[in-house]
Amino acid sequence: MKGVLNGFKEFVLRGNAIDLAVGVVIGTAFSAIITSVVDGLINPLIAAIFGEPDLTGVGNFTINGALFSLGLILDAVFKFLCVAIALYFFIVLPMNHLAAMRKQNVEPEPEAPAEDVLVLQEIRDLLAAQAGGPSAAPGRPTPPPTV
Repeated sequence: MKGVLNGFKEFVLRGNAIDLAVGVVIGTAFSAIITSVVDGLINPLIAAIFGEPDLTGVGNFTINGALFSLGLILDAVFKFLCVAIALYFFIVLPMNHLAAMRKQNVEPEPEAPAEDVLVLQEIRDLLAAQAGGPSAAPGRPTPPPTV
């Protein structure tokens, strides 16, 4: 039982699980904000334009007693797009901008291959030549000869 609890503790304290939990909470909060904007601003505009109280009443029709609601689909798509737009402009875009600003102060990556890798390749090739084997390990390309 103790092993199970320790495993659960490690799972919960892992960065990915915490990031996921924060994402769900923020997503729920944004969803509530978007729902209130849609209910308080967008739905009255739709009522003024289409004569329906919200998008769910737009495009409804009945065939043999079965009610089809295109407006219900439009309402769900519209709310999803509103949440996605809000998340992008208020969370993702500022975070990307912050990451770009942080990256400006970072050293550029070294040119490949690094000097120590070249030295190790030369040592490998010399050892292989002394042993009478091929100059490179199987599956690895032979580096260009050094002058």
